[in-house]
Order: sequence, then structure tokens, then C-alpha cells
Amino acid sequence: MVVLHWLEIILFVVAVLNVVYLLMFSIASHLHLERNSSLSFVTKRIAILIPAYKEDRVIMECVASCMNQNYPTDKYDIVVISDRMKEGTDQTLSSLPVKLVNVHFENSTKAKALNFAMDQIGDLYDIAVVLDADNVIYADFLQNINNFFSTPGVRIVQAHRKAKNLNTNLSVLDAVSEEINNSIFRLGHATMGLSAALIGSGMAFNYTLFKEIMLSINAVGGFDRALELSLIKEGEKIYYLQDVDVLDEKVQSHANFSDQRRRWLSAQLHYLVEFIADVPNAVKKGNWDFCDKVFQQMSIPRIILLGVIFIISLVFSFIKWTIALKWWILFLILVLALFLAIPRTLLNKRLFVALFELPYSFLLMFCNLFRLKGANKKFIHTSHGVK
Repeated sequence: MVVLHWLEIILFVVAVLNVVYLLMFSIASHLHLERNSSLSFVTKRIAILIPAYKEDRVIMECVASCMNQNYPTDKYDIVVISDRMKEGTDQTLSSLPVKLVNVHFENSTKAKALNFAMDQIGDLYDIAVVLDADNVIYADFLQNINNFFSTPGVRIVQAHRKAKNLNTNLSVLDAVSEEINNSIFRLGHATMGLSAALIGSGMAFNYTLFKEIMLSINAVGGFDRALELSLIKEGEKIYYLQDVDVLDEKVQSHANFSDQRRRWLSAQLHYLVEFIADVPNAVKKGNWDFCDKVFQQMSIPRIILLGVIFIISLVFSFIKWTIALKWWILFLILVLALFLAIPRTLLNKRLFVALFELPYSFLLMFCNLFRLKGANKKFIHTSHGVK
């Protein structure tokens, strides 16, 4: 009984740390974010890099949005990195004002594709924008990026990625999950003066910086985590543009959800192991940004945290109500933290219906904890195309 008593205390302390962290930055996301950017009189050269692995169904929509920019056409290039796409797709792309770079790796990764493409297109650019093939950008996207890069010291920017589709209950939950991430790990962090988290697309970098740092990135899964940790370890800061949107396709099936989250969980564990040894040196240098990012790698994924706290609360309700009470209070605080992080536009009847998918989603995530072996050693592709 003594062992169980101390195990419960340890679990509660761990849960409290995770919940308080989420609540703190969720509240911070409602504070005013100072952003100093104005119309730039310097038009920088931009390379839009779009890795496309078997993305025949969505690549044309992405390219069309890139072509429809209110930005001088001679100041940006659209670079599609075609990996295992159909010949007809490549032929269509070749007829457009697009730089088509064909790659064929035995083991494909986004890092390999980007490094190869940048070797091909040269160094005549000021900014690198990275999009996924399923992304869509608005006509003022490049102009907004150019304006923000005119701010002294800005070298890395993450735009606001939001849902392109809400056609299934799962895609609604995925959209809400991403907006919670935006509120807590991007807007909340930026408001507190910390770096925002990268998300893998809708990102913009000083071109030289990006090309140099990418040479050290050999990630199979979790490319954005490896990139983020490597940059912040070197003292770089990641800014966030809450009002510059990038539309991104949300998962529509449980199979895709499971594969995607399995990849994310594996990457989280992998990069925690890889970077945790750098924490003492970061503390010495006062690089709290890096320490914060490593803590994020240690954090319990939200859906697992929510499910585990609920189950523990329920179990103790039948064993000892005095213990259950503190767990139920913690559960309610977690729900409040997540509620505060959800945009009002998504708090509707559709979300209420979609919440019935949560138990099965939790089960898939929990099962993924036992399927992590080898997940970060091979590329796990999430198919795109709204059904």
C-alpha cells in the first residue's frame, strides 16, 4: 500500500506540472501580442519550397495558390520537389511557371528533399518558405512574410496554420487540436517572449540560415522538431504570425490519425533523448528557450493526459473519494486550459458531436505507445486529398 501511495503522489505531481504548463500558456494566448512590422520597401527574393511525396491529388491546388500572389513574379520562385509523383502530374507542373525538382530516394524524407532542392536552385534567395503539398496560402501571404522580415532580428517565422477541411468528425477534432497548439505553443509562447513552435509547414526562414542548418538535419520523422531544437539550441528565436494564415488538410480517417500520431510520438521521444544532454549547457548560457522546448518533448500528449486523468479520477471515485477529489479538480482545470485555447469560431455544435470520437482517439494514441519501435527509422506517409 505504501508503494501505491507514493506512486499515486508521483503521478499526481507529474500530471500537475503538465496541466499547469498548459494552463499558463493558454491564459497567455489571450494577452496582447506586440508585433512591430510594417510595409517593407525592400522586396526580398523568396523561394517557396514544396516537398511532394505522392501528392498528385493536392499539389495543383497548392501551386495555384502560390501562383496567385500579390507579389512581384520576378521576386519569387515556386519549387516543387516531386518524389514518386505520376508522370502526368510532373508534365503538368513542367508547363507551369514552376521549378520542378525530381528526386527519388530509397528512403524518402522531407529533409533529404529540401537539401537536394536547395543544392539545385542555388543561393540567390533571401527567404525560404516551406509549405506542404496540401497547403493553400492567400494572395497576401508572401507580402506579409516580406514585411515581417523587414523587422530587425527576424530570421525565422511560423505562420498560423489552420484547417482547410472540416468534413468529418475526426477532421474537426484535428482542427481543434491544431488551434490548441497554436494558442499554447505559438501565440502563448510568443506573448511571453519565448520562441513559438515550428509546425513543419507555413514556415519562413532567412535563406542562408535555413540552408546551413538543414545540412545537420537528417530526420526521418519529426523534421520540424529536429529543426526547431537545432535552431533554438544555437540561440535563434522563432516568431509567430497569428494573422497570416496557411490552410492545411486535416486527417479524415482513424488509420491516418493513428499513423500520424504514432510518427509524432516517436519523434517526440527520439528528440528528447537526442537533445536532453544539451540542457545543462543551455542553463549555463541562460538559454531558457531551449530548456522550454526540451520540456515540451518530455510533456505528456494532451489526449493521453486527458484520458489518463479522467480514468484515474473515475477509479479513485470508487476507492477513496478524498483522493479522487483532487484528481477531478485537476481534470476540470485541464479542460478549462484546453477550452481557453480553442478559438470561439470552433466552439459550436459540430465540435460537441465530434467530441464523441475522443474515447476512440485516446485508445488509438494509447496503443501507439506500444508501437513506437522503428517508427522514427522509416518514413510514414499521411495520404492527402479531401474525400
